[in-house]
Amino acid sequence: MTAMDDRLGLVIKRAEQALIARKTAALREFGLTVPQYAALLLLSASDGMSAAQLARESLVTPQTMATVLTNLEAKGLIERDQSPLHQKVVVNRATPAGAALLQRADAAALRVERSLAAAYTDTERKQLTALLDRAITTLKS
Repeated sequence: MTAMDDRLGLVIKRAEQALIARKTAALREFGLTVPQYAALLLLSASDGMSAAQLARESLVTPQTMATVLTNLEAKGLIERDQSPLHQKVVVNRATPAGAALLQRADAAALRVERSLAAAYTDTERKQLTALLDRAITTLKS
C-alpha cells in the first residue's frame, strides 16, 4: 500500500470527476453544462429561486451561478423576474422551453446514474449510500 492508497478524499474526488465527465458528455447534445442542468433541475422542482438559493443548493459560488443563469437566460431556458416579496431579489424560473429541454436532458443524466448504479447489487448500493452519507455527516461536524 502506498501513501496515496490511504487518501480517501482522492478516491472520492476521482469518482466525482468521473461522474461529472460522463454527465458532461451526456448533456452535450442538449447544449447544457452540468451546472446549467443542475440549475434547471432545481428550478423545475420549485416555484422559482433566487441566484443565491440556487448557488447554495448547487454548491457553487454566487459568481458561478450568475454566469450559469446569464447563459440559461440567453438561451431562453429561464426567465428572471422581480420578487413580489423583496425589491432587490430576482426570482428565476424555467421557461416552457427550459422545462422541455430539461425533460430530455434529465433522461440522459438518469441513464448515466443508472449505469453507475447497475455496477452494484442492491445491497452494495444501499451500503455505498450509507457509507457516503456517513462521510458527509462526519465532514459536516
